[in-house]
Amino acid sequence: MNRKLLQSVREYKGKAFLAPVLVALEVFIEVLIPLLMAKIIDVGIMEGDMGYIIKMGILLVFLAMLALFFGAKAGQVAAVAAAGYAKNLRHDIFYKIQDFSFGNIDHFSTSSLVTRMTTDITNVQMAFMFSIRMLARAPFMVILSWIMAATINIEIAFLLLIMIPILGGALIFIAKKAHPHFVEVFDEYDVLNNTVQENVNAARVVKAYVREEHENQKFQKISLKVFDLFTKAEKIVAWNAPIMQFVMYTVVICLVLIGGKSIVFETMQTGELTSIMVYAMQILMSLMMVTFVFVQIMIAEASSDRIREVLEEVPEMQDDENALKEVANGDIDFEHVDFSYSGKDGNLSLKDVNLHIKSGQIVGIIGGTGSAKSTLVQLIPRLYDVTKGCVKVGGVDVRKYNLEKLRDQVSMVLQKNVLFTGSIYENIRWGDENATDEEVQKVCRLAQADGFINEFPAGYNTMIVEGGNNVSGGQKQRLCIARALLKKPKILILDDSTSAVDTRTDALIRQAFREEIPDTTKIIIAQRISSVEDADVIIVMDNGEINGIGTSNELLKTNAIYREV
Repeated sequence: MNRKLLQSVREYKGKAFLAPVLVALEVFIEVLIPLLMAKIIDVGIMEGDMGYIIKMGILLVFLAMLALFFGAKAGQVAAVAAAGYAKNLRHDIFYKIQDFSFGNIDHFSTSSLVTRMTTDITNVQMAFMFSIRMLARAPFMVILSWIMAATINIEIAFLLLIMIPILGGALIFIAKKAHPHFVEVFDEYDVLNNTVQENVNAARVVKAYVREEHENQKFQKISLKVFDLFTKAEKIVAWNAPIMQFVMYTVVICLVLIGGKSIVFETMQTGELTSIMVYAMQILMSLMMVTFVFVQIMIAEASSDRIREVLEEVPEMQDDENALKEVANGDIDFEHVDFSYSGKDGNLSLKDVNLHIKSGQIVGIIGGTGSAKSTLVQLIPRLYDVTKGCVKVGGVDVRKYNLEKLRDQVSMVLQKNVLFTGSIYENIRWGDENATDEEVQKVCRLAQADGFINEFPAGYNTMIVEGGNNVSGGQKQRLCIARALLKKPKILILDDSTSAVDTRTDALIRQAFREEIPDTTKIIIAQRISSVEDADVIIVMDNGEINGIGTSNELLKTNAIYREV
């Protein structure tokens, strides 16, 4: 298993070490049992010594109980260690994702990250548990059983030794053939999960357009591909069992022939052959156990590679050692800014953007679909980094700020409004978890949300269901605006965040902005002119470039795109 992943064992190292120790004790006791059985047969039964049989029988029962205790304890310890390891892995990945930029998340996709944190980690957890218990048991059992068999008959012991490299070679060959197919399976799982996620999120649209059958066919097609890939991998792995059984039966036949001959010529006793047969079965069962674990490890190897990719992903945005922690004001400057989502000069979304916004201004941004309005404002809180040029806030390049401190001062309400399961109070306090009830209510009044909140029977304690599906689109937008205001930012960005609000309420929100937060820079992206016509400055975007800047009256005279809108 990957070394980087094993670092996540951490506080469970003790249990991960203890499990093999307990297994070793269990195995040591188990290999004594066939020896005692041989003594019972050769001494007790052959000589008719009932006292000896009873004495050795009691010892056998005691050893069996002791082996059972160590085995059960090993299983418990291994399960706890594996579950703890999986917990730490999930935490490590989740914490890593918190440092990801939008670009990092785009690289993996949401559905892929969910699969890696659930299915892949479960696969690694199972492989880890089997490894520290079953896989640790196999070498102990093979070595000790072989030594005990060798003390009885060295020739037969060497026969047992021959089968180990044969099985080992077969396992390695199967692993190399099957591993690439398992990698393909888990990559396709990402596609499957993405399809399910997309369908659930868009359930209303699917039903509105009566596209259930189309979605069923799309899902079936992807599901069938996963089935085909998994079947292809399992067909290779399926050779494990028949190869194992062939070797096992061959060894048993050889043991019977050689052992029977030795008994006839009186070079071996019946009890000794019986114990060697038991040792042979212990070795073979241990190797069979290895093949079982081996399949799980092959699956986990593919999963561990995918987990490692996330853990080794370098966040695109990292703070400098001397990063600034104070934002002076809400001044914003774009200086010869180019931006591409691919990070390369080709296919630019923004081209040579130059712009100055004074602190406290209300700035409107309009433009057609795909004109890069949202892309422009996402560079201000450094959700993405520029490809060329620089963006300044408070006269300082945003790349010189501590990222957390910068985003504390740049509050952004995205196009897709997201509310979380919890009360309205809890949702608004995402802006400031220490805010008082009065502060929450104040920002809700500014966002024109106070009115409808008080109409709910539970008021601010009303529970928001998953996705905010128990409030309307306009209500959801106003709650998100209130949440952004609670941060008391120097820059407030509304990315088409009043589109579901009626024009009267929209006007009241803008009026509240002017009166209550005059020193905050307000940037409003909108599709309708009424949302931006009273702004201090309006920016017209077209195909990633600034097509015009001015007041509404100025643009009506000089800008064709603005007049069309």
